[in-house]
Amino acid sequence: MKTVILCGGRGTRMREETEFRPKPLVEVGDKPMIWHIMKIYSYYGCNDFILCVGYKGHMIKQYFMEMYWRNNDFTLSTSGEDPVIYHTKNNEKWKVTIVDTGLDTLTGGRIKRIQNYLDGEEFMLTYGDGLSNVNIHELLAFHRAKGKVATLTGVHPISPFGVMDVQNEIVTSFREKPVLEDMVNGGYMVLNKKVFDYIPEEDCAFEQEPLKRLAADAELAVYRHNDFWTAVDTYKDVEKVNQLWKREESAWKLWN
Repeated sequence: MKTVILCGGRGTRMREETEFRPKPLVEVGDKPMIWHIMKIYSYYGCNDFILCVGYKGHMIKQYFMEMYWRNNDFTLSTSGEDPVIYHTKNNEKWKVTIVDTGLDTLTGGRIKRIQNYLDGEEFMLTYGDGLSNVNIHELLAFHRAKGKVATLTGVHPISPFGVMDVQNEIVTSFREKPVLEDMVNGGYMVLNKKVFDYIPEEDCAFEQEPLKRLAADAELAVYRHNDFWTAVDTYKDVEKVNQLWKREESAWKLWN
């Protein structure tokens, strides 16, 4: 099954980083965020990826073209015989299709443009800025059991603000950034190819008309994930996940 990752946005809320590179290449530890997301899927045996690139997409292409020598120790000889000898063999067994889906194309338009690269009746879809320990096998089984066109992973976000408990206009306690009761779309979706019937020909945000139409037709299921999930939208988020990685508290790291 192919896994589609949306990698084309400008990442304007992280301008400190995205002025120089696309958001999926922002580093967590010593690897770009896109590598971490692909490792999550790879842990569950999903190794065939389609990356929808746009803003600074050439840098994502360059990263994967250079990935082997970036991740290995090697000796370079200029004599012409055995010019490169690799001493380590750290290489992901991935098939990566990179598709230029336009500089300012919205998410629905990006998905529409990779339709011809898909085979089979189902595919995975997620965003290039969300880290989670969602169980992909359980997600897929849930999707198939529900028999709907689309399944998204519902998560409870953490409030960016502390919350006051108030009684009779008197503050009784503070709660530091609690988990909200409402659920949001955390990505990590499974889609049947019938989803393309819900995406119009004109450019659109997938999160608007397509998802709303799916919901209206009772064709959108929600897999509840109550464990780790975080969106990396701002520079503060980048610092947070890097601290988790440094302290070896990165819950999304399922691999050895």
